[in-house]
Amino acid sequence: MRSAVDDAKTPEQSFWSNWSSWEEVHVQNSLGHDPFFVFPKDKLVEEGSNVTICYVSRSQPNNISCYLEGVRMQGEQLEPNVSVFNLNHVAFIRETGTNIYCKGDQGDSIKGIVLFVSKVLEEPKDFSCETQDLTTLNCTWDPRSDTGLLKQLSQSYTLFESFSGKKTLCKHKSWCSWEVAPESQEMYNFTLTAENYLRKRSVHLLFNLTHRVHPMAPFSVLFTDVSATNATMTWKVHTTGNYYTLLCQVELYGEGEVIQRNVSVEVDGKQLFGGLKPDTEYRAQVRCANANHFWKWSEWTRQNFTTAEAAPSEAPDVWRNVKSVQGHSVVTLFWKPLSKLQANGKILFYNIVIENLDRSSISKLLSIPAPANGTELNLDQCLYQIHVTANNSVGTSPASVIIVSGDPGNKEVEEERVKGMEDGFSLSWKPQPGNVTGYIVEWCDHPRGPLCDLQWKSVGPTTTSTVVSSDAFRPGVQYNFRIYGISTERVPYLLEKKTGYSQELAPSDNPQVVMSNLTSRSFTLSWKDYSIESQPSFIQGYHVYLKSKAGQCHSGSEKAVLSDDAVCCKYRIDNPKQKTFVVENLQPESFYEFLVTPYTSVGEGPHGAFTKVTTPDEYSPILIRIILPMVFCILLIMIICYLKSQWMKEKCYPDIPDPYKSSVLSLIKSKENPRLTIMSIKDCVPDSIEVLNKQEGTRKSLTETESSKATYLYLLPTEKSYSGPGPCICFENFTYNQAASDSASCGHVPVAPVAPLSQLGLLTSPENLLKALEKNYMNSLGEIPAGETNLNYVSQLASAMSGDKFILPTNPPEPALCSEYKMQMAIPLGLASPPSSGSSSLSSVTLLDEGEHYH
Repeated sequence: MRSAVDDAKTPEQSFWSNWSSWEEVHVQNSLGHDPFFVFPKDKLVEEGSNVTICYVSRSQPNNISCYLEGVRMQGEQLEPNVSVFNLNHVAFIRETGTNIYCKGDQGDSIKGIVLFVSKVLEEPKDFSCETQDLTTLNCTWDPRSDTGLLKQLSQSYTLFESFSGKKTLCKHKSWCSWEVAPESQEMYNFTLTAENYLRKRSVHLLFNLTHRVHPMAPFSVLFTDVSATNATMTWKVHTTGNYYTLLCQVELYGEGEVIQRNVSVEVDGKQLFGGLKPDTEYRAQVRCANANHFWKWSEWTRQNFTTAEAAPSEAPDVWRNVKSVQGHSVVTLFWKPLSKLQANGKILFYNIVIENLDRSSISKLLSIPAPANGTELNLDQCLYQIHVTANNSVGTSPASVIIVSGDPGNKEVEEERVKGMEDGFSLSWKPQPGNVTGYIVEWCDHPRGPLCDLQWKSVGPTTTSTVVSSDAFRPGVQYNFRIYGISTERVPYLLEKKTGYSQELAPSDNPQVVMSNLTSRSFTLSWKDYSIESQPSFIQGYHVYLKSKAGQCHSGSEKAVLSDDAVCCKYRIDNPKQKTFVVENLQPESFYEFLVTPYTSVGEGPHGAFTKVTTPDEYSPILIRIILPMVFCILLIMIICYLKSQWMKEKCYPDIPDPYKSSVLSLIKSKENPRLTIMSIKDCVPDSIEVLNKQEGTRKSLTETESSKATYLYLLPTEKSYSGPGPCICFENFTYNQAASDSASCGHVPVAPVAPLSQLGLLTSPENLLKALEKNYMNSLGEIPAGETNLNYVSQLASAMSGDKFILPTNPPEPALCSEYKMQMAIPLGLASPPSSGSSSLSSVTLLDEGEHYH
């Protein structure tokens, strides 16, 4: 063992002491009762060092294995009971150290150590010293890596000044304070030493104190005399001596601009700022440094202030939209909000003065509160001049003037297509003569929305092109632009129309196609409701795809292969306004599929589902043209028959008269029941019975009927006198007796009586005859055998009678028209009864043969 001096005050050691004598140690004696021992214990080394690990065992057989962090180490056996392990360039693993252990094969004993590996101690970097008040030095540095471990503390730092010989132990790892000597020492030579258990590192610094002055930040920053365009800034600085002058730097930030000024200051600072913007917030900051020997700027001191408001400097940008409604003009005024630079304060309201130029004495003032950017006016067809001004708390802006007339100025001009770019639409127009004061470009930001969101751009009279851009422009949306010229009288008039897409997209849907006029050889397709303007690109035309099993394409079409490898015929329509197409040259009774898609410069519509159609038989239309008129005629006849059914019934099959509904009831005046509504036979007084002679089972011919001549039996009511019946006409109902129609006789035919009335066997009283009639009326028809007897229903007109009706006239008068019906009746067979007393009301009855028919 030997030693040497190690002190910062002494120069680097020049010699070592002499070595001590050797001492011999027997390891076996230090093992105690343990089977083996591992060296060294708690060793501390620097990262990258070489370390030797060894173990000593008590017994000769050496079956021991050693491990470094779980990895077995390969060692060298020096003696039967001693082995060593060499570790080269050990690495730092953790602050708690690296684990090394050894164990026997039986695992009954484990011994280990902890190897502490620290990071290499480095020299401090950026060592510097400075002062803010010439009384205290503040030295700082970068400590670099920390070498602290569980076994050892972090490195320590010592500051030594060679001129004064003073030394101080720093309490912090990165800075240290030093009191300036009262004797006003200007030159300083510092040595900074970093030290740990393993080594030392030192750095040196030599400087003049007056050259290392870092002033403190200014304070008491104030703004005075602040107006719309001017402000005065003042501040104070900390004193560093009577002979020191500071250089202060002032910066002013506002509305994206920076104003910088340098000011020399000893105690107080002052700076005047001019040309400021009204109603603008500014941020000012100031810092100072040693003006004689610049070392460092002080920290910034910041303060904000706002300039006062001023009257708006610019007139509002105004535009209008005019619509004619029922002889009036609906004018919608729009104006853009003034920018902060133009408003010079908060806009409170807008004044609108409406002046009638046709009647100069009439004007109107409107005040619209902010933040409104438009209003609607209802004007007549006169010429109006409108002034719009913006107002804040200080004053009024210049007026924006626009002329509005009853004519909206939207004359018809041809629309031109334009192509959009990444930054918007590039628009140009033809220059106008020298009578324009500017141009207006108008468009809608949201043309498909419920609100147009009208936008416009004003350019000067010498400008004939501009680029219109907006964040609202979207791909696949059609935008329409109108370019107006402003005359010297400030009247706008339409010049040109432009339309285009910022980016065209392929159509997303196909038209809804309606098929019509289907024949065996053709059919018609139409898509009238397909809107061209609402598509995401300009429609250039349409493609009509037609599939068929034959796969043959006729002239006017070409073969096309679809995405699913299907082959079809494609027809091309180059006119986007044509929305009908006739597919011809088809085969009867054939199956076809069709699809209509629009095409544009960027692609065509989707190939969706095809519509199926089958052509009819070739002769079906001919049959339809024949059958349809026939069906129509039949329906027409049925309708006419239905409407004329009553007339047809009366002509072809009239109703059988119902005795219970006969109008004769109104002529009967019953004494017993004056309100009689149903006729009873007993209430009727018959006039006559017509007797027809006819052979049984046969029907007489017209000649025989005429020769036999019908005989009428007059049943006359009892009267005192009878002057003979008046002229009457009978009406026969042919439903009861067809033979009556053969006789073609409606009148009474006079017949001479065969015998006196007193000799007739059918004489009876009227009461008995009426009772018999009433009793047998309903069943008499059913009792008469078919073919034997016919009932001829006779209707007679009443006639005026005079004289004795009991006397049968020998010469019946010729039939004549009567004034009204008297009664209606029918007499069935077998109605005869025995003669009664002379009080009968009937005068006489003619007796009929068995084979004779009567009615």
